[in-house]
Amino acid sequence: MAIEFNFPDVGEGIHEGRVVEWLVAEGETVAEDQPLLKVETDKAVVELPSPGAGTVLRLHVPADTAIEVGDVLVTIGEAGESVSRGGTAGQPSTLVEVPRPKPVEVPPAAASTGRRRPLATPSTRALARQLGVDLASIQGSGNGGRITDEDVKRAAATPPGTAAQIGMAAPVGIAETSTYGEVDRIPISHLRKLIAGSMRASKQISAHVTHVEEADVTDLFEHYRAIKASVEADGGRFTLLPFFIKALVTALKKYPIFNASVDEERGEILLKKFYNIGIAVDTPQGLIVPVIKHADRKDMIELAAEIVDLAARARERTLGLEELKGGSCTITNIGPLGGVFATPIINQPELAIVGLHKIQDRPVVVDGEIVIRKMMYMSISFDHRWIDGAEGARFMTDLVNLVSKPGLLMARL
Repeated sequence: MAIEFNFPDVGEGIHEGRVVEWLVAEGETVAEDQPLLKVETDKAVVELPSPGAGTVLRLHVPADTAIEVGDVLVTIGEAGESVSRGGTAGQPSTLVEVPRPKPVEVPPAAASTGRRRPLATPSTRALARQLGVDLASIQGSGNGGRITDEDVKRAAATPPGTAAQIGMAAPVGIAETSTYGEVDRIPISHLRKLIAGSMRASKQISAHVTHVEEADVTDLFEHYRAIKASVEADGGRFTLLPFFIKALVTALKKYPIFNASVDEERGEILLKKFYNIGIAVDTPQGLIVPVIKHADRKDMIELAAEIVDLAARARERTLGLEELKGGSCTITNIGPLGGVFATPIINQPELAIVGLHKIQDRPVVVDGEIVIRKMMYMSISFDHRWIDGAEGARFMTDLVNLVSKPGLLMARL
């Protein structure tokens, strides 16, 4: 008996997504729990497994199509079984007889290359879509024939009409002439729509206010440089961010309102006793915020390793939905990108977000003398409906004190 597999409810509050890629084709035999397709939803790209074994009778939705929870995605049954084609609005559904596959002899060369998907990482596939390159037209130069970013860029730069460009998709965007000159119309990606919706909702929901404080991180920087080589001796990358996460967790324990959310329907503030810190990651596709769960229980080396892992998989779009949920407060490191300071937008349903800004040598007065110190601005945007400005000032004063005095921070951990 044929099974219709609908787009399931994959997470709290998620009701729509986009089919990124089908991993099977009609007529193909699949096993139970075998990945059928990739779906982009809530900033993550997830693989949906088959609900049972059988033959793919019908793919109901093409790739790059928006879907909603409950939409029929695929029908799986026995070869030769009839399946509804599910007509469009105003048109009746039809039954289609799916023929049983006939045994055929396939030449060895064809068997090895006939339906094999090009080998490439998710980030390379994303780059190919961005540059309008058909991966099937590229001979990979990586291990095992894997297609690299350089292969994609080389194909994108190949002059039109050359043999290497055969099969290349048309560039994304349509050029047209307006009253004032030429413009390119570029489709808005599903991720960008999600980001836009989240930003708009946050500004509409919360009464944003930003408090900025200056921090002298000279001592912290010297402590960091003194231990960096030893920490990285076993491999991995160690940055300053774990220090700021630990300082943030310490401050949140003293000021729990910044580690909270609000249930307006019940008229209650939820003071969270867990410290799940979101880290804003800049990716080629847009901003993604993976969450470090129970940051208070991890040492700085563990935090450093998790930051590197989450950031890399965020850029590759291989994070699981659970890794994007459950945050209690978010930190965004804007400093490496430049600027004096910024006013980050709260990541709902949290009540606050901390911004880290550029560290630079500046002249300051210490004990009546002008000296050069490593200085930075730190900001916190919070929901003024539930948090008063005075509380925001006290929070930032304590947070800056912790990062300015690493000895004090170590004593509080």
